[in-house]
Amino acid sequence: MVVVGLTGGIGAGKSTVAGMLLDRGAKLVDADQVAREVVEPEGPAYQPLVDRFGTAILDDEGRIDRPRLAAAAFGDPESLADLNAITHPAIGVEMIARRDRYATPGAVVVMDIPLLRAEHRDLLSLAAVIVVDAPPEVALRRLVEQRAMSEEDARARMAAQPTREDRLEGADFVIDNTGDTAHLAGEVERLWAHLAELAAAEVPDPAGGSTVPAPRG
Repeated sequence: MVVVGLTGGIGAGKSTVAGMLLDRGAKLVDADQVAREVVEPEGPAYQPLVDRFGTAILDDEGRIDRPRLAAAAFGDPESLADLNAITHPAIGVEMIARRDRYATPGAVVVMDIPLLRAEHRDLLSLAAVIVVDAPPEVALRRLVEQRAMSEEDARARMAAQPTREDRLEGADFVIDNTGDTAHLAGEVERLWAHLAELAAAEVPDPAGGSTVPAPRG
């Protein structure tokens, strides 16, 4: 098994690449999906959040209303720190559990993390970090045209994320998504061939029973 992190700025096309890798046989662990699930009533972060921020963050059905939670937590640094202290460990534990459920010889596990940080590499045992990249002007156009955002909102969301330079600095592989779908598919196909090779290198040798560690990309 080889485990890789997938990230990219908003509008870069990370979700599209994740889908293409899934179609090719990758196992996907989606951080956004996990983040939504851990705050469900049966999730590990639900009660701690209600205890900290009160029932005002709940909707009429007793579920956490994400906009209400954001309004309560993003008002001051202490509240935001409390939100992160409650949710981040719960998300990390669940992502590791899902990663481990995919631990089979030859598997390629993709950890889809929008805001991937340096510490995630060790925490999640990432063999490599993949960055889906598009120039800011391309990402901006996609957000306005494909997601119907106002230009002001799109620029604000882009500005709130790590810079393009910071993302690329931590990349082992870069997927260029400046072209059309066919161009992107070619980029993903080349990446997939390499990831499959890395995963195969992790399969125990039947003759000796040892595991050959996959090289860093």
